[in-house]
Amino acid sequence: MRTLHTDNIISAVRDLCIEANLELAADMKEKICTAAEEEKNPLGKRILSSLVENMEIAKNDRIPICQDTGMAVFFVELGQDLHIEGMALSDAINEGVRRGYTEGYLRKSVVRDPLDRVNTGDNTPAIIHYDIVPGEELKITIAPKGFGSENMSKVYMLKPADGEEGIKASVLDAVKNAGPNACPPLVVGVGLGGDFELVTKLAKKALTREAGSRNPSAHIARLEEELLAMINETGIGPGGLGGQTTALALNIETYPTHIAGMPLAVNMCCHVNRHKSVVL
Repeated sequence: MRTLHTDNIISAVRDLCIEANLELAADMKEKICTAAEEEKNPLGKRILSSLVENMEIAKNDRIPICQDTGMAVFFVELGQDLHIEGMALSDAINEGVRRGYTEGYLRKSVVRDPLDRVNTGDNTPAIIHYDIVPGEELKITIAPKGFGSENMSKVYMLKPADGEEGIKASVLDAVKNAGPNACPPLVVGVGLGGDFELVTKLAKKALTREAGSRNPSAHIARLEEELLAMINETGIGPGGLGGQTTALALNIETYPTHIAGMPLAVNMCCHVNRHKSVVL
C-alpha cells in the first residue's frame, strides 16, 4: 500500500486553483480559435476574436480569464490501495482551495449560508465528488464553476416514452431559455439516467471531458453530434448577439436508470469551461 501525505495534496490543489483560472485548457483554446476563424456573422466573429485575445492576455499577464473565478468543484478518484496520511482528505482539499484563491488573488465567491449571505473570505468550502477506484493513485480534477452559467442549468424528470425527441426538446429548451445569460458560446454538459441527484453530477462531470470528444456508445455519440448541430442552428451566437457558434461542444454522460424514469440534466457552462487535472 502506498502512502501520500496531505501536504502534497494541499500544494497540488493550490496550483490547480490558480492555473485553471489563469490559463484555458488546450481543448477549449482550440475550440475557440477554430470558431473565431469559421464564424460567418461579423459581430459574432469579432466577439470570438476578443475571447481569443482575452485568453492570451490572461495567460501572459497572469490574471484570471474571467472575473468570476467560480465555486471550486472537484472530481476526486481515490485509489483503494492508497493511504492518505496527515489531515482528512476533504480538509486538505479545502486548505488547498484557501491557499490557491488567497495567494492567487482570485475572487472569493462563496457565502457561508444561502440566506445570511456572509462571504467565507477564502472561497471554501469546495464541492467535492469522490469515486473509489482500483490502484494506489489520487486523481484530482478541478472545475471552477461561475454562476452566470450555473444559474441557467436545468433538470428534467422525463418519462421513458419521451424518448430521444423528448431529450432533444428539453436540451434545446434549456439552451434557448439561457439565451445570452450563460455567456455563449457554451459548452453543454448533459447527464442522462441514474436518479434525481446523480443525473446532475453526470452533467457536471460531462463538462470536464475533452471538448469535441465523443461518448464511447455509438448511439449516444450520435445524439451528441445531433444536439450540438441543433443548438448551433438556433442562431443565438456568441454573446447572444447572433451567429453560428452558440455552443463549442456538447458532452453526454449516462448511467443505468429505473424502468419508470429517464432523468435528464443540462449543465450550462460558458466558453471558459475551466478544468484541470493532476495525478498524485
